Amino acid sequence: MAYDSLHKRLAGPITKALKEELNISNVHALPRIEKVIVSTGINKSKTDSKEMQAYIAESLGLITGQAPVMTKAKKAISNFKTRTGMVVGSMVTLRGEKMEQFLDRLISYALPRIRDFRGLKAKLDGQGNYSIGLKDHSIFPEVPPVDAKQIFGLQIQIKTTTNSDEEARALLKQIGMPFKPEVKQEEKAKEEVKEAKEEEKVEEVKTEEATEAPEEAPAEEVKKEESSVDSQDETTDTDSPDSENASDSETESDPESES
Repeated sequence: MAYDSLHKRLAGPITKALKEELNISNVHALPRIEKVIVSTGINKSKTDSKEMQAYIAESLGLITGQAPVMTKAKKAISNFKTRTGMVVGSMVTLRGEKMEQFLDRLISYALPRIRDFRGLKAKLDGQGNYSIGLKDHSIFPEVPPVDAKQIFGLQIQIKTTTNSDEEARALLKQIGMPFKPEVKQEEKAKEEVKEAKEEEKVEEVKTEEATEAPEEAPAEEVKKEESSVDSQDETTDTDSPDSENASDSETESDPESES
């Protein structure tokens, strides 16, 4: 079975699916992808070496199929150690067939090569635009194997013709963007109920511990009182023989006084 390119799918099955999903009969009112911007930042350690700048430009050209533009600083900022005219990044703006070919390669080949890939977040910027951040540019098969020092990250921004996140998300799903599976509302409600029950159990255990702690304190006080009483009894017992001897001596001394 032949693989249909993204250009053919956008003109055929994707438009039909969007009409049914969004309830839009006019083809020209459907959301479309306007442009894709691929950019990367160049820090001071990389700007010092012109070889690294040339490598970044060459890699972006291989990935996108279009020559990149080196962006320069417009102002001098001492905190960032930048001067006016210093190269701080590189970017490529794709439109038309090159944009569609890049998205097709990105979805079909590049993203599945990410280690432990579990899907992309389905959050947009609120105006129908979507951005993807990549830490390793070598996931694209066009780039030959490189050293670890030469690896750099990419920022991919997808701009659509609509301002609605729902319509743009529907378009990206139909294109084949691998979003993470959404958790249903019922499952969310069950998880919230479980968390509430666990919190209630924890609170009950804390209240039980708090109520048991004061009851133990009086028991200890009773033991202390008993020990103090026992000690008093022992002292009285030890004092009683002396009192008996004193009484005996008094009785013995009485006959002498009579005589």
